[in-house]
Amino acid sequence: MPSAAHPGAASYHGCAVSPQVHQVLVSASPGDAVTTAARELQAVLARLGPSDIYAAHPAPELAGHVFPLSRYPRPPHAGPADLLLVHVATGIGEVAAFVAGRRERVALVYHGLPSTPVCRALDPHADAVLEASRRELASMRDRATVALAGSGHGARQLEALGFADVRVTPLPADPARLLSTTPDAATEHHLTHVLAGPAFVFVGGLLPAERPHLLLQAFHVLATFLLPGAHLILVGPAPMKRYRDVVHHFARQLGLAHAVWITGDVSRSELAAFYRRADVFVTAGDHVGFCSPVLEATAFDVPVVARSQGATPEVLGDAGLLVPAEDGPFLLAEAMAAAATDETLRSRLVAAARRRLQQLDPEQAAARLLGHVLDVA
Repeated sequence: MPSAAHPGAASYHGCAVSPQVHQVLVSASPGDAVTTAARELQAVLARLGPSDIYAAHPAPELAGHVFPLSRYPRPPHAGPADLLLVHVATGIGEVAAFVAGRRERVALVYHGLPSTPVCRALDPHADAVLEASRRELASMRDRATVALAGSGHGARQLEALGFADVRVTPLPADPARLLSTTPDAATEHHLTHVLAGPAFVFVGGLLPAERPHLLLQAFHVLATFLLPGAHLILVGPAPMKRYRDVVHHFARQLGLAHAVWITGDVSRSELAAFYRRADVFVTAGDHVGFCSPVLEATAFDVPVVARSQGATPEVLGDAGLLVPAEDGPFLLAEAMAAAATDETLRSRLVAAARRRLQQLDPEQAAARLLGHVLDVA
């Protein structure tokens, strides 16, 4: 049962009480970045009082961990200290409507909305959803007591929409936790015994904002002129079937079908296997929020190459090789080759990454986030 239904969880008759701080998501599924962040936060928020996670569209596999939004206690009983932590990503209409009908204070957790429009020819609906999400986000500015962004880049987006109290705070996440995950045996065997040559790994959704087409162009230069025999592995879900087909077709056009592996969604144990095999982690995306795969890669001592775009420079600091955003695939390819072959550079990047992980200590991040919550609860 959700903790909000526990007898005696809260009483407002002059007694000292613990606030109920519940989280609300649009959708929840295993491995999803927003869901993972919410579950990490739940352990932190439980230090204050009862704390559950609700989603408009929870995956069946998360039953007992994430509750359907329809089960949120009604009528809206809310105490003076209660708080809703509302996670914002694309497609927030149902959550925005839910929040409008509640009396709790609201803290908004902003994961970012893509700035890159989707090609209407590939998905006529996606651009409309993105624009609607921006309008719905703006409609919540007077309802949110505080808005929390994982980066200054995301904070500036919220301020441009009129949010008054915007605070930058990295989410408390431990990227090193994957290190203790046993790698999937079949995936590990294939990566070790079948996939020869340097492996360049990207982890994230196969979406236009992640710019997989730019990764393919850079890899074409790399595999043709710099490191023949290399492989590019794009790890993560492909929610837009037509866009996934376009990326597959582009790889074939470039003559890379034999060297590019588009995995689709993977389990946590499979993900650990990919990180363990990676020679270089590479991303070209326009990241707005806190890009956790970049830090996961550094936890495995995998050098990172990224475009200096969005929130990525803030998240990485000096722990990665940043390529100017305005440069094209040739410089990106050269950076990828250098990170794979220059041992001095690799050692410097790994050492810097270890320092960066210490700076982003999850306990310190949890303390900062609790401070922000206590300010408004």
